[in-house]
Amino acid sequence: MADFHKPARMPNENFDFYEGGEDPAITLRRAHESASALLRRARETTDDDVVERLLRHTDEHGLDLVAQLWSTVSAASLPGALWRIYLLRAAIREDPEAASVAFRRGEEELSTIDPVVAGAVTPTGPDEILALSDDILRGVFRGDLAAALDRAAAYCRVSASGWLAIADARDAADPGHAGALTARASRLVTIADDLTACARLERRDALV
Repeated sequence: MADFHKPARMPNENFDFYEGGEDPAITLRRAHESASALLRRARETTDDDVVERLLRHTDEHGLDLVAQLWSTVSAASLPGALWRIYLLRAAIREDPEAASVAFRRGEEELSTIDPVVAGAVTPTGPDEILALSDDILRGVFRGDLAAALDRAAAYCRVSASGWLAIADARDAADPGHAGALTARASRLVTIADDLTACARLERRDALV
């Protein structure tokens, strides 16, 4: 099994939420208004280039802006869901090789329907896992939002299972690294639960 000691920046290692000093009421209103406006713009346009620019925004500008807008609001909300989707995509793009290894290992470990729901092309290598992250975000913008959230949640569960298996295999040789991977898996499970809850709210027209 590959030794994933490659230094990672914010997305993979921490999934840290940013903290700000702005009035919470203003922050909350801005988060909901910006998330609704972004989704409305993506769904109303007939210009595919607009959607692609939204898709690539964090590639060019980083996560700072979306973090400032959305990271501190409730997980069970539209901005909370969008933040988690962008965060997952950034984590995948940070190290697609490791992400694909964890996903494949998770597929081997799980007996659930989650790998099918996630919808990655198999065999899932770095290119396929990058394509999956883009496809999920495009689904948020143009497809069935609840289905896209369910796909992201399924990806998280598969990957979490994979990271746990990798952690177990590394525990004897490097318990510190194994502990970090276990913590990563736990964060992915939490995000999966959050996104599943958001998908249920969306199906009730209650995700705002």
